[in-house]
Amino acid sequence: MTQAAPTPARTLPKFLALATMWGASFLFIRVGLEGLSPAQVVLGRLVVGALTLATIMTLTRRPWPRERRVLGHLFVLGLLICVVPFLLFAWAGQYIPSGLSSIYNATTPIMTLLISLVALPTERLTAVRSAALVLAAAGVVVIAAPWQLTTASAGEHYYTAQLAALGATTCYGTGFVYMRRFLTGHHYDGVTVAATQVGLAAAVMLVLAPFVARGPVNLSPAVVGSVLALGALSTGVAYAWNTEIVRAWGATLASTVTYLTPVVGVLLGVLVLDERLTVNQPVGAAIVILGILVGQGHLRLLRRPPSPGRAPAPGTGDEIAETPAPRTGARRTRRPAR
Repeated sequence: MTQAAPTPARTLPKFLALATMWGASFLFIRVGLEGLSPAQVVLGRLVVGALTLATIMTLTRRPWPRERRVLGHLFVLGLLICVVPFLLFAWAGQYIPSGLSSIYNATTPIMTLLISLVALPTERLTAVRSAALVLAAAGVVVIAAPWQLTTASAGEHYYTAQLAALGATTCYGTGFVYMRRFLTGHHYDGVTVAATQVGLAAAVMLVLAPFVARGPVNLSPAVVGSVLALGALSTGVAYAWNTEIVRAWGATLASTVTYLTPVVGVLLGVLVLDERLTVNQPVGAAIVILGILVGQGHLRLLRRPPSPGRAPAPGTGDEIAETPAPRTGARRTRRPAR
């Protein structure tokens, strides 16, 4: 179904809402964990998100993918971009502040660059990309600040939880590289890709639920509301809106939502959950974002090749949506002037 591109000026409110929904997802996870286990939070998130995206698919009359090869790749993406990172972030949310989780989430573009350099033969380690990786690694070290806290003061799983958060963004990066390698060139747009992969991920969690989502359930209004918002907004509506933003602004400008989500996440953690923000966390986040800017070519400190190692927002399938259709017409030749 062909749709007209949204007006760029009208897209700004959706862009700000998108940053808010993705930044607030870590707040929703933290509140959901007050009455549910990490696996139960992820199960609710994926089921509600799948239903939301399926509703959008129905209302917009988008066709579902039917090719076995495409469905197989989307199943893998559902694991890499939904099931595994959602579980890791939910588990980490038990031991680290929600704002810190949102800061680590901002490392996704750098992880994507790192994985692409390892997995894609066409990607090369240039001086600019080396600088970006070094800056991002330095920022992560500053965020973790291992010189400040001891195990006793930070909690037994404090640093393990930070590694889990980095593992989640590594999954995102691996998923985006997998998407680029195996799904580029198909005609499905970002909403269709997101709806299918989230639906398959929800099916996986439903199968695993009897084994991993057991335990006591304490459903308060705050817990239920957080899981519903996490699924319907942060996983459902956000993915659909991100596709519209990419169509209106282009992928490069739309990807700047990466810089706003940790700001929203940290502010909500401090204001709503009364989380303590240490100086090293925003400083480290700024260094990570500087690395992202360098890696994407926004700061031209050094000359770099034109193809960026940029990652689309998690789970949206923007690389598929942006792939130009092959030309079918004959190339027009120009006669020389006589």
